[in-house]
Amino acid sequence: MKIPISWLKDFVEIGIPVHELADKLTMAGLEVGSIERIGGWEKCLIGMVRSVIPHPNADRLRLCEVDTGSTIHQVVCGASNVDVEQKIVFAEIGASLVDSRNGKPKTLKAAKIRGERSEGMICSELELGLSEEHEGILVLPEDAPTGMSLDDYMGDYVLDIEPTPNRADWFSILGVAYEIAALTGQEIHEPLVEYSEDGENIHDQVKVTIQSPDLCPRYSASLIKGVSIDESPRWLQGRLKKAGIKVVNNVVDVTNYVMWEYGQPLHAFDYERLLKHHVIIRKGYTGEEIITLDGVQRGLFSDTLVIADDRDAIALAGIIGGKNSEIVGTTRDVFLESASFDPENNRKTSHSFDLRTEASIRFEKGLRPDLVEVALKRATQLIRDIAGGVVAKGKIDEYPGREEPRKIMLTDRKMKQVLGIEISPANIEKTLNGLGFQCCVTDGAVDVRIPYWRSDIAIEEDLVEEVARIMGYEAIPTTMLSTPIPHHKGDDYYMFRENIRDLLVREGLQEIVTYSASSFETLARTRLIDDSEKLVRIANPMSGDFEYMRPVMGAHILQALISNLSFNRGPIAMFEMGRVYLKRERDLPEERDIIAGLLYGPCSEEGWLGSDGQFDFYDAKGIVESLLGRLFLTGNYTALENGFLHPGKSASINLFDRSVGKIGEIHPVVQRDFGVTEGTAVYFEMDVRSMFEMATETFPRMKPLARFPSTIRDVSLLVDLNVTYASIKNVFEQNKLIAKAVLEDVYEGDGIPEQKCSLTFRLYLQSPIKTLSSGEVNDAINKVLDKLKAETGSILRGTEGQFE
Repeated sequence: MKIPISWLKDFVEIGIPVHELADKLTMAGLEVGSIERIGGWEKCLIGMVRSVIPHPNADRLRLCEVDTGSTIHQVVCGASNVDVEQKIVFAEIGASLVDSRNGKPKTLKAAKIRGERSEGMICSELELGLSEEHEGILVLPEDAPTGMSLDDYMGDYVLDIEPTPNRADWFSILGVAYEIAALTGQEIHEPLVEYSEDGENIHDQVKVTIQSPDLCPRYSASLIKGVSIDESPRWLQGRLKKAGIKVVNNVVDVTNYVMWEYGQPLHAFDYERLLKHHVIIRKGYTGEEIITLDGVQRGLFSDTLVIADDRDAIALAGIIGGKNSEIVGTTRDVFLESASFDPENNRKTSHSFDLRTEASIRFEKGLRPDLVEVALKRATQLIRDIAGGVVAKGKIDEYPGREEPRKIMLTDRKMKQVLGIEISPANIEKTLNGLGFQCCVTDGAVDVRIPYWRSDIAIEEDLVEEVARIMGYEAIPTTMLSTPIPHHKGDDYYMFRENIRDLLVREGLQEIVTYSASSFETLARTRLIDDSEKLVRIANPMSGDFEYMRPVMGAHILQALISNLSFNRGPIAMFEMGRVYLKRERDLPEERDIIAGLLYGPCSEEGWLGSDGQFDFYDAKGIVESLLGRLFLTGNYTALENGFLHPGKSASINLFDRSVGKIGEIHPVVQRDFGVTEGTAVYFEMDVRSMFEMATETFPRMKPLARFPSTIRDVSLLVDLNVTYASIKNVFEQNKLIAKAVLEDVYEGDGIPEQKCSLTFRLYLQSPIKTLSSGEVNDAINKVLDKLKAETGSILRGTEGQFE
């Protein structure tokens, strides 16, 4: 936002250099992005045209005599609007001006034009670099002092400020002026607003109805009849141009001027174009359209707040007016609106139309309704003074969202608690008064009334921040903490998760991160989800692709596989540490941390040293067992029926007989549905929290080296096909004398009954206190065989009791 220094000086005296002022504002939180200088017109003076006569040798040129206070200069001028007694800008020989033909700087030289000498130039706005206007000369006000340097008369600086979103007041000259006053110790001089209301009562001439009071808490208006639409005076145009605002006409320019001055947007309607002189603030109708002032026809939505008459929408509330009620050259009566609109709805409407205006930018910040009346009176006064007309008696002021005056009690205890230093109530009062607050000191506290232009102050801490900003953060002394910094207490669960990540990376897997949300169609392809009602739905999803929180990890890791296959044929080994979300009735979803991994393609990179093998179930199982081993956990596996995994090639991962995950080849149908048409993908996942709870119950213990030799025996068992290897191994290793049981051979065929197989185990028997005798070894094995027969139905091959 551009703020001319000359405009600020109407509100506050500025006695410090502009760059110093910019530094103070920036350090106080209002960043000044750049400073633009308007001026640099050396050898340009204010002159008065004493005489104008035709050029003797050219029909379109004139000879003018210009008085600069000390000298009379003859100038040849081709402008049609030059006249006697005008105050103009006179450029002396040697002045640097803008060449109207190419826009480049040029140095003015003495010349003879058609035989007549020209001792300078009467300048246009283009030649001074003020605008693109070059059809005529720049005519100054009559009170412009003859002989004064143009730099002294028109020179200016413009601050380009960058207000923070929470400070709606900084989008106004008034708000910035109060900031300067507080920082420099000056006083504010607000414009005196006085005007007579000589017309008929406004309530007899116009009716206002608010149908959506939740979106329009206050709507005020005045009526000025008999205005003359024309160009704005040069002082008003000049200020608007410096601020970067387009000049339109005197009435519209006033609304923009007051918006810049107070931060409150206003809008002027042609009173005679309002059907039945009835203004309605309502929501748009489906199918309703409006042509806005930018010439675009826009279809309205059911939640679009509009200003309407008895038939049509005439403006998008708080954003832009409509063509059907704009101020034009024939307008004689002006209905002037000043209102307060809901910031959230205003921003939503602005975004839905992709239309951000200076008005919408301010309304979406949340303006105080108290600002409405102040800005309305100021604009009414300026329109009457500049465009003439008669102001109707009274004003419209519908105020369904009336608020009580906002007050906050600020205590010195709160000030010390937040800033860590003591500031006297008197200093607090002085600082806040400088910012426009009304303060009263009572019993060590300050009772603060919030000014009408401040919408960002709600709690005590907001006032503490104001005091700290104006004092200067650098003025707050550095102090040591009153107590020692507490020792860091590590999060065991967090470290456990990080350890899992590190271990999987060590195994050669790469970590991926995917979205936690998905579509029902994607989740259904896992063959684990068949009803969207069982899923956690996001209230406002970004799109249909992210409508539900995932209850399983497999869908996302398969999508990541598809993305990688588009440029990488393998080997692909990846994992993700993420959360799944399980729906609970009338409660927040249950969130579980899951570690999931996927292997696909060749086991190694291409090359003469690489193998030709493909990743399979046993590669994934090896990674899982390595991971569990490094976490000092021992897993076992049981058969699993799971729609996502291949039947017969999948298993449940168990710790202490509790299932914590699953592993297996992904079902061919699932692979095909996700677009994996070749090869086999192997998948595993485990519940991290369950692993953590079991890992904390098991502590690794050092075992000394055995002092006594071990005895090795091979045992061949006849086992039912439905009996698992793990169940037999577990029985062996439950015996205290069997240190290890290793499966050496699996045989099915001749000599083996149907539905049976032969498993040969090598048993290592060892005692920590002595060397075992043959009898002790045989006794231990016999006990194990009896237990195997009882629990699994397995028997020794051959003659019972005879060892192979």
